[in-house]
Order: sequence, then C-alpha cells, then structure tokens
Amino acid sequence: MSRQISITVLRQMKQASEKIACLTAYDASFARLQDEAGIDVILVGDSLGMVLQGADTTLSVRIADMIYHTRMVSAGCQRPLIITDMPFMSYATPAQALGNAARLVAEAGAHVVKLEGGESIAETAALIVEHGIPVCGHLGLTPQSIHQIGGYRLQGNTEKTAAQLRKDAQLLEQTGVSCLVLECVPSALAAEVSQSLSIPVIGIGAGSDCDGQVLVAHDMLGMTSRQPKFSKNFLEGKDSVLAAFKDYVRAVKDKSFPEAAHSYE
Repeated sequence: MSRQISITVLRQMKQASEKIACLTAYDASFARLQDEAGIDVILVGDSLGMVLQGADTTLSVRIADMIYHTRMVSAGCQRPLIITDMPFMSYATPAQALGNAARLVAEAGAHVVKLEGGESIAETAALIVEHGIPVCGHLGLTPQSIHQIGGYRLQGNTEKTAAQLRKDAQLLEQTGVSCLVLECVPSALAAEVSQSLSIPVIGIGAGSDCDGQVLVAHDMLGMTSRQPKFSKNFLEGKDSVLAAFKDYVRAVKDKSFPEAAHSYE
C-alpha cells in the first residue's frame, strides 16, 4: 500500500483485476485521512460547489476554486493520485483548456485533469495530452450539462444513447485520455465499456464491474441531505471518519461494494 499511485500503477491494477478505490476530497484534513486509509485516487471534484458552497448545481464553481482546493489536497497527502475537475466553461476552447489545465498542475499540484463529454471535447483532450498533462474523461451523467440532459438521472439506457456512449469511450481512449469516469449508467453497459478499453474505468452508479469506484466523501459519510441511490453511509456504526474511509476501501477492494441496490439495470 506504500507505492505512489500513478497512471501506470492504475493500468497495472486494471490488468491485475485489482479494484481502484477513489473518493472526493477538498481539503488537507480529508486528504490526509484518505491517504492513511489507503485510497488510491483522490478526486478534487467540482461537486464542492454543492457540498461545500451550498449551490444546487456544480455550475457556479470557477477555476480559482479548483486551484485553491487542489492545493490543499496536494498538501495533505502523499500516496494517492490527484485528479482535479476542470469546472464549467473552463475548457470552452482548446487554448483556454490548455492554459487552465496547466494552472491546475503547476499551481495546485494536480496529477490529472478531468473533462466531461465525448466527441465534443476530443480535440481539447488531445491537445492537453499532447502537452504532457494526463486527462481523465467523464461520460454518462455529466453534471455540467445538467440543464441540457434534464436532471440527475440515468444515462445510456436507450439503444441510441448506449451506442453513443460506447463510441465516445472509444474515441476518448484514442485521443490519449488516461482513465475514464462513468456516472449513472446501466451496469451491463458499464461492464461492456470497461472490458473494451485498455484504460481504467472508474464508476459511480455504474455497477460493480468497473475497474474502480468513486463516491463523494460527504455522501458516504452521511453528511448530505439525501443519500444517492448509488452511495452508502459508511460512517454508520463506525467510531471515526478514518474507520469509514478504511471500510470503503475494503469494500471496494473485496468487491462487496457496490451491491445491486446501488446500481442501475
């Protein structure tokens, strides 16, 4: 558990069928506890707009917010790979995206930047990768497009949308993205995509057959007003946040989480 996690290590974990445990963190304290608990990947998510700033969506988060919170997370941990969300409209053009991605790495300490979308962001992702910055893709439920997709609901559940998701996943891998998040998609589709790609696929509400799992830490600690279907309160019955984080890592690694109740058919 002492090895430094890198993109190469994540690929090795996928090849060895070792599950990847990922959680969100936004500050040094949570990052330190997650590091101690054995979390492989910390996602500095734009979900901070909802769980920290109290907004109804992630759309108000700005690049300055992501730099600030990533810097704190980077200061709090040693082992995990740090993936940082590029927030809404911070990658509207390839040139803008490259500049903001560079800031997240150079100023804040991110190892990987995450972009939402498929074909529409392929050129942007390729440019960032070309300049030496690893990229994580994000397909399925993409919160930055919440008004366009009509709410927080299952994606890829029709023949047409499933085919588009498969196509987008293949395209993102071809552009050079290092890993992929699948959010709120049917378990069978997520399993198919995970098996078809050589890059690691991390699921949230995407079933147990992805290469890893991610949850919003505040959800899995029971700190949010409503528990999402795909989450579980790991703090219940525990005497500390650290114990909850350790139990989450164990459950992801031994494949006891997510259960069918946390997934979509």
